Amino acid sequence: MVTPPVVTAPSEAWAPQTAIGVQDAVREAIATRAAIRIAGGGSWLDAGRPVAPDARVLRLDTLRGITQYTPGDLTLTARAGTPLREIAEATAAEGQWLALDAFATSDDGGSIGATIATASAGPLAYALGLPRDIALGVEVVTGDGEIIRAGGRVVKNVAGYDLTRLMTGAWGTLGVITEVSVRLRARPEVDRTLALARAGPAESAADVAAGLRTAAMAPLAAELLNPALAARLGVTATGSPVLLLRLGGNAERVASEQMEAGKLGDGAVIDTDVWRALRQCERYSPGAVVVRWSQLPSLVANTWRHAVECCAGSPEALIHASLERGVVRAIIPAADTAALARVLHPEDRPSGGPVFVGRRIAERLPARLWSAEPAPGTTDRLARRVRMAFDPWHVLNPGILGEGARDAADRHGGSP
Repeated sequence: MVTPPVVTAPSEAWAPQTAIGVQDAVREAIATRAAIRIAGGGSWLDAGRPVAPDARVLRLDTLRGITQYTPGDLTLTARAGTPLREIAEATAAEGQWLALDAFATSDDGGSIGATIATASAGPLAYALGLPRDIALGVEVVTGDGEIIRAGGRVVKNVAGYDLTRLMTGAWGTLGVITEVSVRLRARPEVDRTLALARAGPAESAADVAAGLRTAAMAPLAAELLNPALAARLGVTATGSPVLLLRLGGNAERVASEQMEAGKLGDGAVIDTDVWRALRQCERYSPGAVVVRWSQLPSLVANTWRHAVECCAGSPEALIHASLERGVVRAIIPAADTAALARVLHPEDRPSGGPVFVGRRIAERLPARLWSAEPAPGTTDRLARRVRMAFDPWHVLNPGILGEGARDAADRHGGSP
């Protein structure tokens, strides 16, 4: 590949309104050896590893709008910067919804492009699908400045490689998502949320998980909250863990499942708006550290105990578990250095805690702490070859997945 000429680039952010505008920005970045920081709604820029400090922002909040909606097919296509709330409003009129409810989204629900690019999931993921299950197709601008379309706008599309899933969760390192096609769901006739108080210590997670596995119900979502988070959401202030259950379906089914839920604890029907508050709770703790642990769902009680033990002594730590997925998240004030030390360096905690052999991932960290975090497996040979195929100049979000200083060297060096 011929080395492009180097010219001087302005420092202001790009704000294109079309895919062609995104293409022009990427090609300008290649020509000027500029790194690109892709920003959707801009509410989650502190998530993921820091991008190269010389990166120029490519804003996608100006690239918005629903371009195609076919209610009869339960499919919708929207530009990447379209807020999830805008999609929710459009589909509600047809009795449908887009089951993407990622944590840490902004007041308008974040953007569809950022949600797919980061593969961010929320409480509905187990019952209604992860982003990679919901995305049918994407339009992207690759790192060499080409516009490609992967997948399609229909549910049945099997031609070619599954580039849609490859782009989902790539954090923009393979291409800038400019448009997304998704599958929708029919809204349930009844959508009801129960808050079940759990008596006893936090270790009762084992009983809750076991009860869910044997209960005659299939909730849309099941989240266990530690007492601090339950109090923050205004669910209860009893000092006990709380199980949030979201039940959906026809009236008869929901009534039956509500009776079954009574076997798991004393419950009360609460406003479904609690799920929006849960998704956004970390946004009300500026600078908070967010970490998640995961193991097999059958081991979620062990994962929960490990998270609680790591956060012991931090009364303000907010902990919740997606029980059916086996994922536990903790939101810890950045000022609580003792709790952070236990979470980020569990080998230093006092012995006797639960043995955890799953995976820990930092979602948000102060920039000074990222350097000590192990890379998430994106530096192996295959990952480098895939990155080279789609972003040969390493201009797209360099460093966000822990690729290291190689990006800057390749960007300023010769031909890839």
